[in-house]
Amino acid sequence: MVIGLGLTGLFGCSAPQVQAEAPAGGGASGPVAAAKATATGSQSCQAIGDFYWEVGDGRGAIVSGSVGDSYSANKSIKIASASKFVWGAYVVEKLGKSGRLDSGVVEALTMRSGATAFNPIACLLTRSVEACLRVRSNSETTPGDVGRFSYGGGHDQRLAVELGLGRFNGQELTREVRTYIGNDVDLSYARPQPAGGMEGTPAGYATFLRKIINGDLKMRDYLGSNAVCTLPGRCPTALKSPVKEAWHYSLNHWVEDDPQTGDGSFSSPGLEGFYPWISADKKTYGIVARETLRGNAYWASVLCGRDIRRAYMTGNPVR
Repeated sequence: MVIGLGLTGLFGCSAPQVQAEAPAGGGASGPVAAAKATATGSQSCQAIGDFYWEVGDGRGAIVSGSVGDSYSANKSIKIASASKFVWGAYVVEKLGKSGRLDSGVVEALTMRSGATAFNPIACLLTRSVEACLRVRSNSETTPGDVGRFSYGGGHDQRLAVELGLGRFNGQELTREVRTYIGNDVDLSYARPQPAGGMEGTPAGYATFLRKIINGDLKMRDYLGSNAVCTLPGRCPTALKSPVKEAWHYSLNHWVEDDPQTGDGSFSSPGLEGFYPWISADKKTYGIVARETLRGNAYWASVLCGRDIRRAYMTGNPVR
């Protein structure tokens, strides 16, 4: 692919300890109360153990809380694939000045570049973006996979090299990305992997989401653009997806538009349970933050997070 500069405690059921905050006037009923009741009392949220959560708008957090004592707004954790949303925003900010991204960039950001042999575990000892791409078979293209959706980090890793960032280590990649998304975003690369190497605080990620909502980042205008179908068996051009619902995938973020369960929100769940989202109307954001290696942690956080979202949007608690 050639790119022109014209343009990646599920089952803890003990009674939660909760510290929740809301602005004055939140009231005993309505969206704030519904979100609190859902975060502390719904089956989906009780299933995930300790976590931090937040719902807000372009001005800041509206309601937030910690279930248990393991997480807070300012505790730094690994965010895994939630890094993809940040990388997508960086690419759009850097290359989207003309209002268009070239086809090669769009193909990479919608995971259709054919870079399906990538294994992030092989990069544990590598210290640069390109070293990670070149180890073992990570740089290989599978010709039959080009143009077909296959979820993985290789698309972003290769794009980073093609954008001239191959020699960058994690610290240098952090500086580069923050140059475009802002140094006020408290997120950094622990590993030089654009698709999954970030860590940071929920507060830092909330700053990033607010900048999208407020239009400070061009990604606001690109949310949901160029979206492709992702569910194998339902979509003839989809090869691999961690989501078992019929979501679409836009520029390094999901569109939660399954006909049965979706509400059109934009999100980027991370493997270890970090789940950020922006509502379909681009006015509200939310986060469920935790870090665990237990199986399907990302999906359990999605279930809790979207119940909190539904409760906040409707004013009715979800049980």
